[in-house]
Amino acid sequence: MIDPNSNPQKKRTGLSRVFHAFKYSLQGLCSAFYEPAFRQELWLSVLLIPASFWLGNSWVEISLLNACVFLVLIVELLNTGLESAIDRIGPQWHDLSKRCKDLGSAAVLLSLVLCAGVWCAAFLNFLSTQFMIN
Repeated sequence: MIDPNSNPQKKRTGLSRVFHAFKYSLQGLCSAFYEPAFRQELWLSVLLIPASFWLGNSWVEISLLNACVFLVLIVELLNTGLESAIDRIGPQWHDLSKRCKDLGSAAVLLSLVLCAGVWCAAFLNFLSTQFMIN
């Protein structure tokens, strides 16, 4: 049962809910564009996604290369959300706030390492097939 004092957005159903959820998602992407880290990763994805069609040998490889790029963007969005929520609490330093921000940053780092590893492996595979290096 919906509490009558709750957020009015929670009362939406059907296509109205889908429409508003989509609108809020677009607003989130627009606000993320003002975050320097997200913007850098977005520009990198603009280069890497088309390159995946050149580098990948099959739809599986192309999908994996693109999934890694999108994973970086997704993790960066989640990290930005965490940092915004912590910053809303207040500017004072707190151990738990630092831990939360550090964990979010570590998640971004791991997604970047994964992405770089997959792209390097695909590039080495590409080179080996082009120059028949075994």
